[in-house]
Amino acid sequence: MRYTAFTSYDIVLLAQGLSVSLALFLATTIIGLFIGSLWAVIRFYRIPVLAQVVAVVAEVLKNSPVLVQLFLVFFGLPAFAKINVTPVEAAVITLSGNTAAFVYVIAVSAIESIGRDQIEAARVFGLSRWQILRRIIAPQAMAFAIGPLTGLLVNQLQVTSLISVIGVVDLTKIGNILNLRTLKPFIVWAVVGGLYYVMAKLVAFGGAKLEKRLRAHTAWKGL
Repeated sequence: MRYTAFTSYDIVLLAQGLSVSLALFLATTIIGLFIGSLWAVIRFYRIPVLAQVVAVVAEVLKNSPVLVQLFLVFFGLPAFAKINVTPVEAAVITLSGNTAAFVYVIAVSAIESIGRDQIEAARVFGLSRWQILRRIIAPQAMAFAIGPLTGLLVNQLQVTSLISVIGVVDLTKIGNILNLRTLKPFIVWAVVGGLYYVMAKLVAFGGAKLEKRLRAHTAWKGL
């Protein structure tokens, strides 16, 4: 076998790297959506101190490079807080926090787009804060936010490629390994780029379908 030859095992390596990238993307998306939505609720109800803290944290996270955040978590926590984190743990913490910051901005905009008269009317009819949030705010905010969220998630999928710099064996890391072994960068990176493209198109397709369904549901409910 020549040094530059590809093998059937390379497909297995790419599949393994793809599965790692997808798993981290799904995990950080779920965590980020939950935290970002929680921050938006804190902002909506103007909870003292917490609302201000959340705003500052989100502002820092969304206006600083993800790579810098990744290095701060991976190298900073062991150095300053004496907390050892694995590359995967550092990736999850960083990408979840970064996603949460942008979800927070989108969720706040979505909530503020809802007319205050609807909320006041719900209060007049005796609905609790939880009922207003679940029945009035959430359905409309989700329909409004799904488009921007889809764009955000496509971008965050591309951002996962940065985690290879701290040693996570994801799709990009596998691509780098194959590139060094085969010395055929055009073929290797074309395949890696194609896989990211397919994943991004699937996320965009799913977001479009969900947005169409949510908008049809809210229209039928007269919201």
